[in-house]
Amino acid sequence: MLDKNKVKLGIAPIAWTNDDLPDLGGENTFEQCVSEMALAGFTGSEVGNKYPKDTEALKKALELRNLEICNQWFSSFLLTKPFEEVEKEFRAQLEFLRTMGAKIIGASEQSYSVQGQEDTPVFGKKYVMNDQEWETLCDGLNRLGKIAKEEYGISLTFHHHMGTVVQNPDEVERLMKGTDPEYVSLLYDTGHFAYCGADPLEMVKKYADRIKHVHLKDIRPEVVRRVKEEGLSFLDGVRAGAFTVPGDGSIDFVPIFRVLEETGYEGYMLVEAEQDPAKANPLEYAIKARKYIAENTGL
Repeated sequence: MLDKNKVKLGIAPIAWTNDDLPDLGGENTFEQCVSEMALAGFTGSEVGNKYPKDTEALKKALELRNLEICNQWFSSFLLTKPFEEVEKEFRAQLEFLRTMGAKIIGASEQSYSVQGQEDTPVFGKKYVMNDQEWETLCDGLNRLGKIAKEEYGISLTFHHHMGTVVQNPDEVERLMKGTDPEYVSLLYDTGHFAYCGADPLEMVKKYADRIKHVHLKDIRPEVVRRVKEEGLSFLDGVRAGAFTVPGDGSIDFVPIFRVLEETGYEGYMLVEAEQDPAKANPLEYAIKARKYIAENTGL
């Protein structure tokens, strides 16, 4: 069983409104989203496009529901933009997160990413970095992580993601070897590992000492198979239901929870399962996820 004093549970707003596909959940308001998160029994949230940009307004809305911001996605373009430009955007986000009391920022390198391209197959079309680009990425992340930790008290976690330059196990391994554990941690995402064909259990065992944020995401393998066979895009897969909440797909989370417990994981485990809210009612699925986690972790 996981320790309630060390591990907190959150859920992402992407189940209610999808920032990459605005028509998915376009009708769902910010207030409905955070109210239903709280109602389902979660205490943490990441940040969606509908969230107030004004920190006082956001704080008030979250405090009313006993919620807090635990992480926010950051799109880095270390391969395609000058470092100073990336740093400026990064600092602005760190400022926001520090004001909100968050301890994690989740970076994903978006240079050459195909994850948002609706006409590009997610399998077989991703960009592969050369040695110089690897050096640029790892060096840039070390520099950003140092800024985050030493100036803002926030940990940079790297989010491996389908369709990006760091997707597959060998790429995650090279990134972890090429970065300083002092400044760069891993945002471990069960669904993205399973989607690309990796074993999420093997990955959590391998990187337990580098993991500082966890995304709990399940997959529907029959949909992922279709995405691969029909050459569909990542976003086509989301629409088709490739992802779902823990306990509703094919991943066995029990041994994963056990590894996190045995290795003394501290931080948030956050349910992030983007699917069409018209097909998968967000509150219903949030409750389903919360129940599954409670039954299998004691949280």
